[in-house]
Amino acid sequence: MRLATFRDGASTRIGVVRDGDIVDLARAATLTGEEPPLELRDMLAFIDGGASALGRARALLEGMPAQAALPLHDVELLAPIPRPRKNVFCLGRNYAEHAAESLKAIGQEVQLPAYPNVFTKAVTSVNGPFADIPYDARVSEQLDWEVELAVIIGRAGRHIAREDALAHVFGYSVLNDLTARDIQNAAGIQWFQGKSLDGCCPLGPWIVTADEIADPQRLRLTLRVNGELKQDDTTEHMLFDVATIIATLSRVLTLEPGDIIATGTPAGVGFARTPPEFLHPGDVIESAVEGIGSLRNRVVDVARG
Repeated sequence: MRLATFRDGASTRIGVVRDGDIVDLARAATLTGEEPPLELRDMLAFIDGGASALGRARALLEGMPAQAALPLHDVELLAPIPRPRKNVFCLGRNYAEHAAESLKAIGQEVQLPAYPNVFTKAVTSVNGPFADIPYDARVSEQLDWEVELAVIIGRAGRHIAREDALAHVFGYSVLNDLTARDIQNAAGIQWFQGKSLDGCCPLGPWIVTADEIADPQRLRLTLRVNGELKQDDTTEHMLFDVATIIATLSRVLTLEPGDIIATGTPAGVGFARTPPEFLHPGDVIESAVEGIGSLRNRVVDVARG
């Protein structure tokens, strides 16, 4: 099932994407004579609802009134979770080639991490799958790209065993961990600031439920800038796979429904190229994960005037 958050006019709702349409779950319930509960109107409430919410959505799809379906091109898709409850958990240097290119680019010895390198992005960085990316040269002139597989937690847990970890996944999405390299690589440890610029975490275009992804370690990731391929790899090359990431995080904190984990990016980022490449106003970034979908975001100068 592909679950999306969308805006139709002034109202924001959730729906199921299929056959070029989006089925408005709240409207489908209303048309069957029911008062739609919150779990059919809000993505976080839907995820909280777990198997019950998924079952209700499937039942509505089976008896769906035609009036509940809207052409996908007539609505605005937002980030599936427009405002997460927590910061986005992120894995740094989780692909060997990317770890090597990053360390070389900052003049450090190449040494692969023996333990997952975790940081976070602020909730205000989350942006829509087709939304503009704000660029402000007064803040950063070294905006870089990073396509990633995003994992959405569906069942809470602490001390989750690796072999049980995937049972805690609600679904998967596409994420671009846009990064201000001049801030990230400034004196001290500035990863949080460099990763947390407003609007610099496009997410979506929807969440594909876990039952539709047979193996999250067999997905191809690609990223293009202005049509030119910059990143191309598969999740099988992660140093720490999805199950290990979940087990590692849950050792120190409780993972909760709706938590988002960005699992790291492969090689091909801009700052590690020779010469380095960075994004500029007018650039279009297309980030894709096989079996899920793609993002398309334009960089827009917000400092003018």
